[in-house]
Amino acid sequence: MYTVAQLIGGVWGAGGEGGELVVHDPADGSPVTTVPVATADEVAKAVEAARGAAADWAATAPAERAAALHRAADAVEAAAEELAQATTAELGKPLDDARGGVAAGIGTLRQYAELGPVRGGRTLHGGHSALDFMAPEPRGVVAAITPWNDPVAVSCGLLGAALVTGNVVLYKPSERTPGTGWLLAKALDSALPAGVLSLLTGGPEVGAALAGQEVDVVAHVGSTATGRAIAAAGARTGAKVLLENGGSDPLVVDAGVDPVWAAEQAALGCFANAGQICVAVERIYVHRDLAEDFVDALVERARALTMGPGRDPGTQLGPLVDRRHRDHVHGQVTAAVAEGAQVRTGGTLPDGPGAFYPATVVAECRHEMALVREETFGPVAPVIVVDSFSEGLRCAADSPYGLAATVLTGSMSHAQRAWRELPVGTVKINAVFGGAPGGAAQPRRGSGQGFGYGPELLDEFSTVKTVHIEAPGGGHW
Repeated sequence: MYTVAQLIGGVWGAGGEGGELVVHDPADGSPVTTVPVATADEVAKAVEAARGAAADWAATAPAERAAALHRAADAVEAAAEELAQATTAELGKPLDDARGGVAAGIGTLRQYAELGPVRGGRTLHGGHSALDFMAPEPRGVVAAITPWNDPVAVSCGLLGAALVTGNVVLYKPSERTPGTGWLLAKALDSALPAGVLSLLTGGPEVGAALAGQEVDVVAHVGSTATGRAIAAAGARTGAKVLLENGGSDPLVVDAGVDPVWAAEQAALGCFANAGQICVAVERIYVHRDLAEDFVDALVERARALTMGPGRDPGTQLGPLVDRRHRDHVHGQVTAAVAEGAQVRTGGTLPDGPGAFYPATVVAECRHEMALVREETFGPVAPVIVVDSFSEGLRCAADSPYGLAATVLTGSMSHAQRAWRELPVGTVKINAVFGGAPGGAAQPRRGSGQGFGYGPELLDEFSTVKTVHIEAPGGGHW
């Protein structure tokens, strides 16, 4: 059982007068974490305390900030197994996957510790008696509101980039994984000056209160609805807003590819972490020439997945985060069936405790169905048959979202068309996941705004000051 404490102004245990939340294990319903709920007044006091610590941290040499972040990464690494166990207990993610998320977070912290001190401005070419340059500066106070589906990796990206660029951070983890957020904050705080990092916990009302404060940046990863509310709050306060919101990422399967290999890629994209990944595959457009073989192979892979508690060895498909979310996923599948779709495997609510949902393949889908158009965020693979690669691309592009897309093709010309024509932030050819280290993502439309990850995220947390210095009286120095 995790008993979470808040960190405000360098003091652990501060606040929490707004009551208490209890987080339950989605595998069996047992209580896992007790969490204090911050009041609006406590949120305001935390922002005030952060503002008081901002100047000293901004004035700290970049190399010293980077060294502190390296020490913070060491502390997170020392707590890696405890963080993974907490993630599995709160979220249900299979333990090996949880360990991978923690390792990714540690790697991100170290990446930003290396990149931070080598960033610079640029010199401008003005008059001979003048000095002109542009210098990056911290924005000030950052509110980081993070999701539950990969709590360590995502948090480390936002926190690491914000801290190494000289900002102080108010960290609000998801109310579904607050124990994981608390353990991460404890590890980071052990290596940072007091007051540089604060931890606020509670439900959506705490995040809303934080986004409405006079902070300089609000960085949010989560749902599109919440992201839009944060954007509206930023318009009122003047805060810069960074958003990675929902998505409904397409997979286009071209004619001529191996249908069994394509099904392996689709299964990975649809069913990893029970489909609870920002860039999960949420809709599949497969060419008619291989559709039957592809669906048969996808059904076989879905049925082969072992479902169970994430803490059990061999579990490949853990539970969904809670029963409310399971109801949402099942509701979309049920509605699609009522509109003529056919469930080839899965699609039923299991008996027993927990929020389990089987890997589900739904054939005979149409592009206009809610299961295809809207975000599902579950282990569901809706399949739409298309008659040409052009039709697949056109349908893939027709979405209110713009996070990522994957195309499986043996044609270089089709690959070139795909990355040029798909209106999304990330295009992957012949692999549903992966990419070079340091890659950034810039979502579009309903999926958000601003860069996430990569060196570009350091720029998002910085502002630039242009300086002109001229010799007095127009003379020379």
